[in-house]
Amino acid sequence: MESEFFYLGTLTKPFGLKGGLCAFFDTDHPENYHNLAAVFLDLDGEKIPYTIESITCRGNNQFILQFEGVGVNEARELVGVELYLPLSDLPKLPDNRFYFHEVIGFTVTDAAKGDIGTCREFLEVSNNPIMVVDHDGTDILIPANHQFIARVDRDNKTLHINAPEGLIDVYLS
Repeated sequence: MESEFFYLGTLTKPFGLKGGLCAFFDTDHPENYHNLAAVFLDLDGEKIPYTIESITCRGNNQFILQFEGVGVNEARELVGVELYLPLSDLPKLPDNRFYFHEVIGFTVTDAAKGDIGTCREFLEVSNNPIMVVDHDGTDILIPANHQFIARVDRDNKTLHINAPEGLIDVYLS
């Protein structure tokens, strides 16, 4: 069930006297979420839907949410709770852009080295995502930088890359 949702952000603090909550949306495009009608809150490991009565953008990925039926006391108890949306709500990405979760399991093919392995996961290192490619039990770490992604072939589940010269050799020698 966890794989049916994506992490949107976190409720950070109460706001006002009517049960509002400040929220941080962890996204590159907060404008895609200005008109949300509902979100799922992770309460004790379960995703529970909450209807949004009002949503106001405060800039820099900061929002004020007022949930239907949530007063001041309930709002205080929700601070720190994570917000999720169904994967089906993710906006479509143009061209060779992709969401990390959608290429897990894809074959990674380098222009110079050919097939190098399977995309296993992504690591977030100082705001620089790193793709972990499993090459017969050896992890190859490749910056998940758009300049290195040549093509995303969703039909054949293949991620074509142009790794920096010598990078793959470091892991295979």
